[in-house]
Amino acid sequence: MKEAALAFGSNLGDSRAMIERAIAVLGEMAAVRVTRISSFYRTPPWGVEDQPDFINACALVETSYSPEALLAACKDIEKALGREDATRWGPRLIDVDVLWMAGETRDTAILSLPHPRLTERAFVLVPLAEIAPDLEIGGARVQAHLARLKADDRDAVIALE
Repeated sequence: MKEAALAFGSNLGDSRAMIERAIAVLGEMAAVRVTRISSFYRTPPWGVEDQPDFINACALVETSYSPEALLAACKDIEKALGREDATRWGPRLIDVDVLWMAGETRDTAILSLPHPRLTERAFVLVPLAEIAPDLEIGGARVQAHLARLKADDRDAVIALE
């Protein structure tokens, strides 16, 4: 079993319930064990700004899947929950991304590990730092990557109750 970090996002429908369902489906898989789940955060859209705010969260899992198989499982969950192909960085019912997997790097057409923009995105780093502040990615800890972001970007990520 290898540890992996996943990111979840949604800004259509009942976003929190959608993310909770995606995490629950992951947890039902024999090859995946969910070990930590962050709080849920309201975040401004990134990339395409003319859309509703997102709800985001991260989770740590242990898995016997390869990185590609874990990605395929995440995409299957998205499809099962009703996600349709959409505009890049546009509104979405559910998004599940593989951010990192212990001992694995990739740079292929379908998967880059660690996720190439992970260290630039407060909506990922804030929830990830909550559950894995000392996780090392790209030569630095998650908490250090988060500290390098602009205060305005960090402050725009608001924890939900």
